[in-house]
Amino acid sequence: MIEAGSAPHATSHLRRMATGLLLAVATLVAGQVRADDAVDRILPSREQLDPAHWIARAADAEAAAPPDAIAAQNARLVALDDSVEDIAALPVELNGAAVAARIRALSTRPTRTLYDERGEIIPSADLDALLAATALQRVPATVAPRFGLAVRRTALRTFPGALRAFSTPGDTDIDRFQESALFPGDAVAALHASADGEWLFVASDRYSAWARAADIALGTREAVFGYGRREPALVVTGATARTVFNPQRPALSALQLDMGVRVPRLADWPAQRAVDGQSAWRGHVIELPVRDADGGLAFAPALLPPTADVADAPLPLDPANLLRQAFKFLGERYGWGHAFEARDCSGFVSEVYRSMGVVLPRNTGDQATSPAFARTGFDADGDRAALRAALAQARVGDLLYIPGHVMMVIGHEDGMTWVIHDVAGVGVSGTDGELLRIPLNQVAVTALEPLRADAGTPLLERIHAIVRPRPDAPATR
Repeated sequence: MIEAGSAPHATSHLRRMATGLLLAVATLVAGQVRADDAVDRILPSREQLDPAHWIARAADAEAAAPPDAIAAQNARLVALDDSVEDIAALPVELNGAAVAARIRALSTRPTRTLYDERGEIIPSADLDALLAATALQRVPATVAPRFGLAVRRTALRTFPGALRAFSTPGDTDIDRFQESALFPGDAVAALHASADGEWLFVASDRYSAWARAADIALGTREAVFGYGRREPALVVTGATARTVFNPQRPALSALQLDMGVRVPRLADWPAQRAVDGQSAWRGHVIELPVRDADGGLAFAPALLPPTADVADAPLPLDPANLLRQAFKFLGERYGWGHAFEARDCSGFVSEVYRSMGVVLPRNTGDQATSPAFARTGFDADGDRAALRAALAQARVGDLLYIPGHVMMVIGHEDGMTWVIHDVAGVGVSGTDGELLRIPLNQVAVTALEPLRADAGTPLLERIHAIVRPRPDAPATR
């Protein structure tokens, strides 16, 4: 079972204390043995935690997809997939009713009970305040989009507010009002403002939600979209890179840039000229967006250290790089909706592919059904033999989708399919057939076949799509 929205449960329970201390201890020990055995069945060896192990086993590990094929696929994604849009092509005026409908579709009143960080029920009055803050009555008949760039990593929220909401008291891992995140330099169209002006409803190419106005620098359409086209540039190829600490310009100090982020490089920066008091000294002088005193868009130099994992262009899209890039996240904390300065399952695979120039939709549901990719679908009551045969033929980088989760294939070994995924928790069968839940909350390598959706159902039988984002396969089927 993949844990996506509830806190992990204990793997064994002590029998009633009335049965005596000896029986209680025996039960605890037996439960631990069962849990340990179950973990051993999915646990990778030390060698399997090294991407080189899987690269050596991969067919045509260095065979790269042509860049023009990647560009064509990205264009096809925008043209065919309703979850992705080219905001640079937005008209100068939008229908206000359509903008209001877009906001209303996201910012709907929850129908279930939600809890705050203290484990208390969120009062109805607090939800009323969030809905009122959307100020839908202020959306005009026509909306002139304003454009801007994110100046820091910032949350995209369901409502214009910072209230965190959870499904279960005490479980503060998955905030139900957290949608996604913007990275520094991401372009947005600001379509509306909250009642207090502190939040903007923004559309990016892959997601629309509420962002803090203080994290967006507004500028002309030309300046905003020209930034993303500047040459030369650097692409972040590490899990993250951070600008150096900068006491003179706190807004650009230790700024996190996630895998796949592209930033202009100031190649002609004089060697003798410091960046806010620090010499470049074989580092990388880049240009980042900042807000001026009026919240407008400006640009400033920033420094990445020489050790930053960056490249002059997206990496070649081949099995070896897919493995190397995915394993750079190994052990990173799971972060629903890009929370905790991290990412979730769909964000993880998006960032891996983005570092090689491939754009994916933001969420698993859209990734699994996109008409832009080679896809094999499976019905819930379909032929399980066909599914297992397809798994046996799955290649490095193929994405396996179950409801609400995605896993990336890294290879086959010992008769099992091995995957890397950003996962809250998994389920396995104990020796008595009971379901044992194992909390992971990280990017992890596991075997697929021993995982269970419930006590009687292998997780692989919940797979409803195998998607190949690498553009070297037949069209969607």
